Amino acid sequence: MAQDRAALGAFLRSRRDRLTPAQAGITPFPGPRRVPGLRKEELAVLAGLSADYYSRLEQGRQANISAEVLGSLARALRLDEVEQAHLHDLAAPVAAGRAQAESLQVADPGLLRVMGALDHVPAILLGHRSLVLARNALLGEVLGVPMEPGTVFSDWLLTDPGARERIVNWTDFAQSAVATLRREAGRRPHDPQLKAGIERLRRDPDIARWWDDHGVRDYSSMRKTVRHPAAGLLAFGVEVLTGPLDPGQRLIVYTVEPDSETSRMLPILGSWAGAS
Repeated sequence: MAQDRAALGAFLRSRRDRLTPAQAGITPFPGPRRVPGLRKEELAVLAGLSADYYSRLEQGRQANISAEVLGSLARALRLDEVEQAHLHDLAAPVAAGRAQAESLQVADPGLLRVMGALDHVPAILLGHRSLVLARNALLGEVLGVPMEPGTVFSDWLLTDPGARERIVNWTDFAQSAVATLRREAGRRPHDPQLKAGIERLRRDPDIARWWDDHGVRDYSSMRKTVRHPAAGLLAFGVEVLTGPLDPGQRLIVYTVEPDSETSRMLPILGSWAGAS
């Protein structure tokens, strides 16, 4: 089975398992139930497909899948926009085993200019595989690590004990990072560096469990609370900007509420960062 079709089948099963007949608005089919959510036959009826055709989808035996079928499955499974996009990526025809050529990632100059104008708040520019392309000094002071370009941000977040200590709501961010990696894996199914990085991270039982949930998300706004050893608790709204040149690059900006304790502490932390 081609790897992309195996991923498609696993994603469909995971979304089917989480949706009960009551949630789907149907009467359960008679007989004993061996699955937590919908049966294959129930989902097939909801999506207007034959049971045999749907079974071929989950087993990875259906080479070509129309947009109409994918739309029907998305509606039946009640997928959100990110999940729908992930479904289409997994169903796209991809030459199995062909490694995607990876050119050197170069920071988007427009996003660099935006980051340069935001030296009063922490900011970091990430590329594919959450590779750090640029960051300002304040980001390093807030997180307690240099985060030099070439660092893989998700590796630090998910494997460094210091990240768990520094980020108060670490679990929220860790789960989000894993779901974001799975979304990227759907977009870039034959990226060998991405695959190797994910396999390495999955050695951790928590990360393996979140990965096996098949949740997906794109970078999105979140709240982050950081425990700084000198400045105390710092509260941020994490916002995400993209540029027109490379949608795979994300400028992550840590915003603060005006007149908050965090806003008063940032100039002090900035002076420490500038002096170091």
